[in-house]
Amino acid sequence: MDVRTSFATQGYAQARSAAAPTAKAGEAGASAFGKLAQDFAQTLQAGEETARSAMTGGADPHSLVQALAQTELAVETAVTVRNKVVEAYQEILRMQI
Repeated sequence: MDVRTSFATQGYAQARSAAAPTAKAGEAGASAFGKLAQDFAQTLQAGEETARSAMTGGADPHSLVQALAQTELAVETAVTVRNKVVEAYQEILRMQI
C-alpha cells in the first residue's frame, strides 16, 4: 500500500469533517425543502463513501457504478430545480407593476 495514498485519504476525511455544515437546534428538517436537501447530501455522501471504498479495494465495480448513477441523477435533479427557480425569479423581475 502506498503511504502517500493513505495520508491523502486521511487528510481528505479530516478536511471534509471540518468543512461539514452544522445544523442549528430546531431547524433541521423543519420543511420539505430541508428534507430534500438532507436527502441530496446523503446521496452525495454515500456516493463518495462507495468511491473511496472502491479505491481501496473494498467495493465491487457494480456498486460503484450504481452509486455514481444515483449521484449523477441527484445532481441533475438539483440543477434542474435551480434552473426553474432562476427562471421563475427572472419572470417575476420582468413583471410590470
